[in-house]
Amino acid sequence: MRYFIELAYNGKAYHGWQYQPNAISIQETLETVLFTALQVGTPVVGAGRTDAGVHASNYYAHFDSRIIKHKEKFLYKLNSLLPDDIAVYDLIEVSDEAHARFNASSRSYEYRVIQKKDPFLLETAHHVKNELDLERMNSAASILLEYTDFKCFSKSKTDVHTYDCDITYAQWEREGDVLVFKITADRFLRNMVRAIVGTLLEIGLHKMQVSKLHDILKSRDRQEAGTSVPAKALFLTKIEYPTSILNK
Repeated sequence: MRYFIELAYNGKAYHGWQYQPNAISIQETLETVLFTALQVGTPVVGAGRTDAGVHASNYYAHFDSRIIKHKEKFLYKLNSLLPDDIAVYDLIEVSDEAHARFNASSRSYEYRVIQKKDPFLLETAHHVKNELDLERMNSAASILLEYTDFKCFSKSKTDVHTYDCDITYAQWEREGDVLVFKITADRFLRNMVRAIVGTLLEIGLHKMQVSKLHDILKSRDRQEAGTSVPAKALFLTKIEYPTSILNK
């Protein structure tokens, strides 16, 4: 029987979602806890990678088991065993063909920026001291929707077969004292959001013209784009699936 598990995590202490041979990951931690709870090795397949230090407030993974009898008791047990920086919210029975990664129709990220020093946001937001021009950044963000090839924002050493992504939303919004960049697409490349934000911040600081973004995208050259921003302020906030997947 296949299950989707919904979880959230603070990525500060982890080397991303995916299993790493020499560093701790979310996937490894979850599999270790599942082994303790079920007393059998239980491989977990996640909805996708998140880089080291990146957080997720909404994440899905799937695994197979025929041992689980009481959902609420099982979730309680998992949360008791998991460290405080990982929480599981739901367990959803799905068809045996459902896949947490391949069936995801869209993913949404948020990147959080503060303009003044705030000790309570220090670990989850990027501090930019100089004033940012939000109008310029949003003008540049709208350009992203005109393109599908985002090789210029991808980590150079990656094993993907295509750099095409369909971005459906990209916008900066002000939430109190925090500037939040929100972006949704069918898929993302490694380091893509952090590289996009770094480039948009250069435009917002008047270090780069808005029109320059067209040249960067057409170049397909990572060195043309801005510097990647720190991972600590990036959150995976939503993964969407067809209703047929999560409503068996």
